[in-house]
Amino acid sequence: MKKTFLPLIILFLAACQSTNTPFAPTATAEAIMTSTATVVPLTATPVATSTPIPTATPETVKISPIDGMTQLFVPAGTVKMGGLDVLLENDELPAHSVQLNAFWVDQVEVVNGMYALCVEAGVCRPPANVTSDNRLDYYGNPEFQDYPVIQVTWYDANAYCQWAGRRLPTEAEWERAARGDSVNTYPWGGELPNANNSNSLNIVGDTTRVGTYATGISPFGALDMAGNVWEWVADFYKGNYYAESPADNPTGPENGGLNSMRVIRGGSFQDDASMLRISNRGYEAGPDPSALQNDAAYYGRSSAKIGFRCVSAP
Repeated sequence: MKKTFLPLIILFLAACQSTNTPFAPTATAEAIMTSTATVVPLTATPVATSTPIPTATPETVKISPIDGMTQLFVPAGTVKMGGLDVLLENDELPAHSVQLNAFWVDQVEVVNGMYALCVEAGVCRPPANVTSDNRLDYYGNPEFQDYPVIQVTWYDANAYCQWAGRRLPTEAEWERAARGDSVNTYPWGGELPNANNSNSLNIVGDTTRVGTYATGISPFGALDMAGNVWEWVADFYKGNYYAESPADNPTGPENGGLNSMRVIRGGSFQDDASMLRISNRGYEAGPDPSALQNDAAYYGRSSAKIGFRCVSAP
């Protein structure tokens, strides 16, 4: 794991199984949409960016009928990927331009209440543990229904997105949703992470309600793309992939070489300015297809600091 977690804690959490009952079936997509999907309108405080924050219209914003997630339209365009600042790392090189097709991105990270709908449907596995970093009762507790779901593996995140009629974003799509047409270091611009723009630096010490930091809005209106929790993306991790990445709609290497590592993006509530940079690439163990289905390795690792959001085609 790059720069992020204490392995022994991760192994312990992944080994634990949820014994808590998920949300009652009354936690419908409509109810969750009311409490979550409308918390952050696209009229947040403007940030310095070359991409204007979109006005909410039927052409730029829609609500998923399956889980109530607000989705934002990201038009086809070019994103400048890779390290563009003094804190860049070797796996962010070379910086390069990528052309992407249009897509829809979730405005916020998938929350506990939404994920519980998939568990109720018998499609998703419950999170590996009901706790968060400092809360003993997190998943299944109505108090945290609109906080990001955590303790889910790449396998689980992928299963959820498919159930919701979406998919995990590619690494390039994630970076475009966070950066827009700009060369910003952070989704909101160049200002360093602080208590006003992101859940970071361990100021809060755990996850926060999605959409809490309106000044951290990205050029296309997405929130929590830096801080709160790391986010699974579709791609395998390969340190030198940018040197061979295609210029159009890259989907990552066919595999990660000799491992099953998958990319995570965005940093977490514990991380600092270097980790929250748009270009920063983390990784964690994804599913190992050579493992037996009842082995933890078959699904990959989970963490109290990793969640996800989904995307879909226009």
